[in-house]
Amino acid sequence: MATINDNYLKLKAGYLFPEIARRVNAFAQAHPEAAIIKLGIGDVTEPLPTACCEAMTKAVVDMGDRSTFQGYGPEQGYAWLREKIAKFDFQARGCDIDASEIFVSDGSKCDSGNILDIFGDRNSIAVTDPVYPVYVDTNVMAGHTGEVNAKGEYEGFVYLPISAENNFTAEIPKEKVDLIYLCFPNNPTGSTATKAHLQAWVDYALSHGSIIFFDAAYEAFITDPDLPHSIYEIVGAKNCAIEFRSFSKNAGFTGTRCAFTVVPKTLTAKAADGSDVELWKLWNRRQSTKFNGVSYIVQRGAEAVYSSEGQAQIKALVEFYLENAKIIRQKLIAAGVAVYGGVNAPYVWVKTPNGLSSWDFFDQLLQGCHVVCTPGSGFGAAGEGYVRISAFNSRKNVEEAMARITDKLS
Repeated sequence: MATINDNYLKLKAGYLFPEIARRVNAFAQAHPEAAIIKLGIGDVTEPLPTACCEAMTKAVVDMGDRSTFQGYGPEQGYAWLREKIAKFDFQARGCDIDASEIFVSDGSKCDSGNILDIFGDRNSIAVTDPVYPVYVDTNVMAGHTGEVNAKGEYEGFVYLPISAENNFTAEIPKEKVDLIYLCFPNNPTGSTATKAHLQAWVDYALSHGSIIFFDAAYEAFITDPDLPHSIYEIVGAKNCAIEFRSFSKNAGFTGTRCAFTVVPKTLTAKAADGSDVELWKLWNRRQSTKFNGVSYIVQRGAEAVYSSEGQAQIKALVEFYLENAKIIRQKLIAAGVAVYGGVNAPYVWVKTPNGLSSWDFFDQLLQGCHVVCTPGSGFGAAGEGYVRISAFNSRKNVEEAMARITDKLS
């Protein structure tokens, strides 16, 4: 008889966002007259940049002409896109990243889970708490953890609590860990990391032979010129870090799907016999075997991000969502609520009022204001007592949602 991967049975009941969807759908069915505003998941609402649409339209025409038709593309991504990524996103910031070290994919979420394919099952793993749930759940699925306890913590993880007391930046662990997940600007708290803070992590990783998984999906929202956009701005990072990037939030590709992962050729890890193995070769082999690449049409759209028109248009998109975040922050602060993030990030991390639990405040906003947020406890035990509010929505909806919430809180 066929058997299953029992590790899936260790997953906590219901992934966070499906559980939110279940509650929202139940409320909507019971109250069809309610005009629900969703500020929960980080899905964009504004149209794709015109430059990207025009490039994809032309690519569709290319696919209808024998002379310009494209079949299977390189699993790593077309050279013309990888070269622009290397030039604009890294080399322009002084990062020594070559186009050959960039792998185009269909999403950072996918890559941050798939990267585990090239690592062994005996690594110690550090995650922040709260944390983007994908980092945890994919390790559970891969069999890298034990059972979950009453607090929702899995045996086998080293949890690094982040809170207002430490500015939502994890402290360096005292023990040795092998794999470290860092996300800046942070999802869910909206916090950022200074170069000094990342340098401390890189120094730790280099001294312990650790690998940092650096999720920079929201780097486009950094407006402070003193903050790093890439971990490769940090001395030594090419020898200890893999970086994940996405076109989802800066260019609105959540429904189009395009991202990339950077694996420097200088990066190594140990084989069972103690020898050093280049991770670039393993990831290249993994992608060549399990992935057929992102479509030509979508990659042409992503390439247009780097045109002068595309750069101006994504800048306007980012500024639009940051203004939404500013409105959310200001309205909630005026209502006497403690808020964090939302300055160099599209997420506002909100302390629940009156000692309410995360889910209780979620239900209060849904039922009393018809506004959807994300319960902080869904991101980990240390997220209890907070909710995340996303700036990804129309200006009209954000202003209406804040009016409803502040009226309820007053």
